[in-house]
Amino acid sequence: MLIIRLIRTGKKNASSFRVVLTEKKNAAKSGRFLEVLGSYNPRLREKKITLKKERIEYWISQGAQTSDTVHNLLVSQGVIKGPKIARKIKLKKGAIAPEGERPVEQPAEEKKEEKKEEASEEENIDKI
Repeated sequence: MLIIRLIRTGKKNASSFRVVLTEKKNAAKSGRFLEVLGSYNPRLREKKITLKKERIEYWISQGAQTSDTVHNLLVSQGVIKGPKIARKIKLKKGAIAPEGERPVEQPAEEKKEEKKEEASEEENIDKI
């Protein structure tokens, strides 16, 4: 399966990216790609984006998928139409999620208190 994704280039703390066509399975391990489809430099004041629109449209018509970031980039540049894809938020263990996201686990102390309350309720039921 082919995927259009970003590959990081540039020096440390001065990243820039290439938009490339690559195999999905081997992309992370080998770093090989089939074709360079553009570039993206987010570090400039006006983010510099160059894309080969014809080649991107061709590969998408041939069945190539896009990563979420590249999809949003292509939508913002008008290469493809459609809504942007929402970011996937990864939370570190113990971090608090914003409201409307996924539920956050309760701290261990609150869990212990709930278990004690449930146990006392069960004892009261048994006594009756």
